[in-house]
Amino acid sequence: MQVPETKSGDKAAPKVSFVSLGCPKALVDSERIITRLRAEGYELSREHVGSDLVIVNTCGFLDSAKAESLGAIGKALKENGKVIVTGCMGAEPENISAAYPDVFAITGPQQYESVLDAVHRAAPPRHDPFIDLVPPEGIKLTPRHYAYLKISEGCNNRCTFCIIPKLRGDLVSRPAGDVLREAEKLAAAGVKELLVISQDTSAYGVDIKYAASPWRGQDVRAKFVDLASALGELGIWVRMHYVYPYPHVDDVIPLMAERKILPYLDMPLQHAAPDVLKRMKRPAAQEKAIARIERWREMCPDLTLRSTFIVGFPGETEADFEFLLQWLEEASLDRVGCFKYEPVRGATANDLGAAVVPDEVKEDRWHRFMQAQQKISARRLKRKVGTRQQVIIDETGPTVSKGRSMADAPEIDGAVYVASRRPMRVGEIATVKIERADEYDLHGTAVGY
Repeated sequence: MQVPETKSGDKAAPKVSFVSLGCPKALVDSERIITRLRAEGYELSREHVGSDLVIVNTCGFLDSAKAESLGAIGKALKENGKVIVTGCMGAEPENISAAYPDVFAITGPQQYESVLDAVHRAAPPRHDPFIDLVPPEGIKLTPRHYAYLKISEGCNNRCTFCIIPKLRGDLVSRPAGDVLREAEKLAAAGVKELLVISQDTSAYGVDIKYAASPWRGQDVRAKFVDLASALGELGIWVRMHYVYPYPHVDDVIPLMAERKILPYLDMPLQHAAPDVLKRMKRPAAQEKAIARIERWREMCPDLTLRSTFIVGFPGETEADFEFLLQWLEEASLDRVGCFKYEPVRGATANDLGAAVVPDEVKEDRWHRFMQAQQKISARRLKRKVGTRQQVIIDETGPTVSKGRSMADAPEIDGAVYVASRRPMRVGEIATVKIERADEYDLHGTAVGY
């Protein structure tokens, strides 16, 4: 993720080049670090060469992500020489030190103070206290019209394929008042869409017993439905990610039907076959997911459901995979991602004693899965032809712009290509008549600006 370059005037301020890798939750960590750096007068640079130091926020979830992180560290050392490493790989510093013993400092995920301490040692700040360097909403690495809102850290689940709790610890929820005040600042700064994220959004507040905190003269509980209801008062799009299908999620669906928040749920289901789910140690009663999905759609007919799945998990049989395909057809999810299982060092899935699925079988199942979902996606999108959709514009063109409907999250879902009589503006929300659909995207004409 490229950071915006900044200038602090004539005074020679230390320059920091920043590399942010990994998921949206890591991106929020990067934003917090960069906000603190700017508040202390540091400049941000897009180039390692010429900077006083480089910070690399790493991802350590999969071996491929670790390889990408190590590559970024090596590049930074070659081009600069003074490198601070943070993020998930920092939870296992010996792996970084073994590859790059000359790294200046290594900190773990969410260790913002340790990162700042290392920066101070590497390049002491030259801060002018009479200049306000940071806007109230902080520094964001996303486009101006949308932002990620992280409501908690860590996770209480113990999925066998995942090492996030080892890297980031157990669930730690933010007080609802703090979350809502951050959301208010973002809305006041022009953000039109908030993407609510955490490792397990529907478990929000369980660690602090749903304690209430003040906001706008009222007490708001740190509970999923209460937070969603309060965010719905801001008058902007609110999109929910990483929501496990617990029973209490039912309470949030009416807010979607009323358009208080977007009719969109991102549920990381991962599989459907009971034996595979048992080996994965997935939370929530997923054997009841179909019934819950049907009830949600009765309550909110235009609800969009997105999920991700893993094929080739240890012990997955052809029967398990066929069960998944049948489940996929029955559930008829709108947006689906699929990953081939990749062993993660330190994950308990490595010690299950289950048969390893050969790479060629994983590849074959991945292709079959994607072909099946493509037909489902095309079928569901075709139903939108002739309808009018609200579309937020991400990229503009002279006659055709690219945007997203309420059913599309940035970077992971499809797009809506919008023809218009005049050039549109990034961040504006237009009413679009849908005229055509393909496997993943919609095409239409703006009829209301």
